[in-house]
Amino acid sequence: MEDFEFLRNITIGQYLPGDSIFYKLDPRAKLLAFFFIVAAVTFTSSYLGNVILLATVLVLAAISTIPLGYMLRGIKPALPMIIVLAIMQLLFLGDFYVPPTGIRTLFKWGFIHITTGSVQLVIVSTLRFFDLLILVSLLTFTTTTTELTHGLESLMSPLARFGFPAHELSLVLTTALRFVPILALELETIMKAQASRGANFGTGGRLRFIQQARQVLPILIPLFIDALRRAEDLILAMEARCYVGGKGRTHLIQFRSSLRDYLTVVFSIVYAIFMLTYKFPF
Repeated sequence: MEDFEFLRNITIGQYLPGDSIFYKLDPRAKLLAFFFIVAAVTFTSSYLGNVILLATVLVLAAISTIPLGYMLRGIKPALPMIIVLAIMQLLFLGDFYVPPTGIRTLFKWGFIHITTGSVQLVIVSTLRFFDLLILVSLLTFTTTTTELTHGLESLMSPLARFGFPAHELSLVLTTALRFVPILALELETIMKAQASRGANFGTGGRLRFIQQARQVLPILIPLFIDALRRAEDLILAMEARCYVGGKGRTHLIQFRSSLRDYLTVVFSIVYAIFMLTYKFPF
C-alpha cells in the first residue's frame, strides 16, 4: 500500500509550526525574496552558478530548521516525469543550448544528437528543479495560507487602482496551493478504492511507470469531478457567509515591516542581480 500513499510525499501547500527566523519575517518580504531568488534560479544556466544557487538554497533550508529530507519527499511522485524529460533533453535537444565554452558533439546517430550543451541542460534543469522544490517548500512550510493571501494582496494592491483584481487573484492562488495536499489525499483514496476492485497500477517491474501512465485516465476523471465538487462547496460556503470581493474590505491582520524584512529584500535583490549579471567561467 506504500505505492498509493501520496499525501506523505506532497509537501507543497503544508504549514509546519516553528520558531526560526523565517517564521518571523513579514510575508511580503518572504514573497519578494522568493520571487527574486526564483528569478536567479530560472535564468542562471552555468554549472558554477547553479552549484552556488544550490548551496544557497541548502543554507536557507538549514536555517529554517525544517528537515531537508522532508522537503525532498515531493520529488518521489514526480521522479518518473523528471527522468523522461531528462532523457528527452539529452537525446533530442543537442543544439538547443550553447554553453559559454562552446558546443561539442559527444554522440550522433540519426536524429539522436548528444552534445555538451544537452548534457549541461540536463544537469542544470535537474538542479533547478531541486532548488525550486526546496524554495516553494520553505515558503509554504513557514507561512500560513492566510498570511500568503494577505501578503500577495498587499503586494498587488497598487495595481488595483488600474482595475487589477488583486484580492481575487491572491485568493485564487493561495486556495489552489492549499488544495494540493487535499487533492493528493483524494488521489490516494481513489487509487486504493480502484485497487481493491482489481485495478492494476503497475506495482511491479522495472518499467512500471509506463503501465501507471496508461492507468491515469480512470484516475483523473473522478479526481477532477471531486475537485469541481469541492470548488462548488467552497463557493456555496463563501456565498452563505456573504463574501464579497476586495473592494471596500477591511483587514483584521495588519502587517508591519521591520529592519529585518527590508534587509531580507535588499539582500535577495542584490543576490539575484549578481547571479544574473556575473559571467561564470563554466
